[in-house]
Amino acid sequence: MIFFIIHILVYPSSNGYNSFMDRDSSSIGGVEKPLPPTNQLFVFTVIMDVMAVALSLLISPVTALCIFIYILFSRLYSYRKIRLKQFPIVGYLVVILNQGGLIFYTVYNAANIDVNYTTPVLGVVCAVFLIGGFYPLTQVYQHKEDAADSVKTISMMLGKKGTFIFCGMVNTIAFLMLYFYFLSNGKLLLFNVLAVCFLPVIVYFSVWFYQVKRNENNADFKHTMQMNKIAAICTNLAFITILILNHIG
Repeated sequence: MIFFIIHILVYPSSNGYNSFMDRDSSSIGGVEKPLPPTNQLFVFTVIMDVMAVALSLLISPVTALCIFIYILFSRLYSYRKIRLKQFPIVGYLVVILNQGGLIFYTVYNAANIDVNYTTPVLGVVCAVFLIGGFYPLTQVYQHKEDAADSVKTISMMLGKKGTFIFCGMVNTIAFLMLYFYFLSNGKLLLFNVLAVCFLPVIVYFSVWFYQVKRNENNADFKHTMQMNKIAAICTNLAFITILILNHIG
């Protein structure tokens, strides 16, 4: 149920609301040529949000509160009269703390049947850094569109080449913390699985960075979406494999 709430209701609603506020006409998210946003889109996002919170109550009040907080900050991120996304540092922190830390805590809480469980703090921090090391790359091809909309993203602040360097550093920190996380739990084999699964991501990232250093026009929609696909496939493969091995073990 928490998978359905987050991936079928909350995330699509958040993207829809963001597109409604931005009035996107150029490439956004996974859509190269988005349709003009309508009032019906806004209404539908509200319906999806209400459904998400209502279904979360069936899991627990804590889960519902977490989902509500995520939706709230998602709206504050895009809402024209507040628009946290126009501030590079604040907008970046809102995204990584919510999509990383809050979502990790929400899922961990919803999926745990042990009433005496304790949320692993290092796991939360790892999730924050994993999102933090990837999110700026999703903005690297939108500098012109964001500037026209009076938005300054973390990627714009860093520059295209700087975005790659920054993301490489943050991801390195994320994987070092993951190493210590699995080490502390006596499961280094699972970390090795994670590292192997992420090799294609590292290779593509490195090749793409080399291309961008030669020509910044390569920081485009096509390369970004390819990076998204490879990262998504490798991430899911890694954690599904870890889940299976952990269950067998």
